Order: sequence, then structure tokens, then C-alpha cells
Amino acid sequence: MNKNRLEAFSDGVLAIIITIMILEIKVPEDSSFESLKPLIPVFLSYVLSFVYVGIYWNSHHHMLQAVKKVNGSILWGNLFLLFWLSLIPFATSWIGSQHFAAVPMSVYGFILLMCAISYTLLQNRIIKLEGKDSILYKAVEKDVKGKISLLCYISAVPLAFVSPWISGLLYTTVALMWIIPDTRIERQINKN
Repeated sequence: MNKNRLEAFSDGVLAIIITIMILEIKVPEDSSFESLKPLIPVFLSYVLSFVYVGIYWNSHHHMLQAVKKVNGSILWGNLFLLFWLSLIPFATSWIGSQHFAAVPMSVYGFILLMCAISYTLLQNRIIKLEGKDSILYKAVEKDVKGKISLLCYISAVPLAFVSPWISGLLYTTVALMWIIPDTRIERQINKN
């Protein structure tokens, strides 16, 4: 099967996710700078989540550049990833409105963990279809950043109950690790 519909659908869903997140930021009823102060946690949660969605969009784009074909298993794997990504606006709104409280931060981390797991599952489905000689397999076979990310999420979820700020620091650290686009796939494509 051709991958174009998968890419177009995924891009559309990610654009909607970002749109939903910004619509959650309500305009103050007052015209003073002071009226913006209560929006600081909401805005910070939006920025972090916007970066995460951007990272997934960028990584997804790079991954699909290495893909020659897709099958039903990959389509379902992609939908599983989009499902978890579509929950980011909910968690973003919750952590912002509750000023980064423990339970919302833990749920936010669980959603990020599931996004990472579903991305890895999608990646593995593509490799299964295309084989160990594929560009994608050669690019991600070690995937140290991916493993570190999973460990950070797994740690951050329960740590939210110790200190939501530690969880927030771990989520931010993972985002900063990935904010520079991953060039492993580009390097492999250029080798071939």
C-alpha cells in the first residue's frame, strides 16, 4: 500500500491536536497584565505539549521518509499512536488548570509514556515489514535516546506524587533531548 494517505491523515490529526490545545487557553475577562498571571501555568503546559506534538510530528515525518510501503498492521499501529497523541490536549489542560498538581502530572506522564511506547511499536511494525536491511532498522537499531526517554517517563509517573516538579523536570528533559531533530534516519537515507 502507498503511504501517502497515512502521512496526510497523521498530519491532519496532529494539526487538530495543536488547535485543540490552543483553544483551551481562555482569554482573560480583564484587559490588564495582571489578568494574564493566572494563565501562566496554562501557557507553560501548552508550550511543553506543543513541543512534544512538534517532536512527534517531526519524528513521524522522518520515519515515514524511510518507509517504502505500509500494510494494515502499520495503519493500526499509526492509529494507536494517534490515539495517545490525541489525549495530550486533555492532559495539557488538566495540568495547566490544576497548577501542575500530582495526579494530573502523573496522568500527563502516563500519556507521554504511552505515546513513546506506541511510537516504538509503530517503528517495530515498519521494521518487521521492511526487514533488518531497511533504512529504518539501520537508523534506530541502538536507539539510546528512546530508551532513556522511556526510563524518564516510567520514573516521572510515580515521582509526580513525591514532587510534581521533579516529574515536570523529567518531561522537560526528554523534550529537550528530542527538540533537535533526529538525524539518524536522514543519514541512512543519504547513504543509500
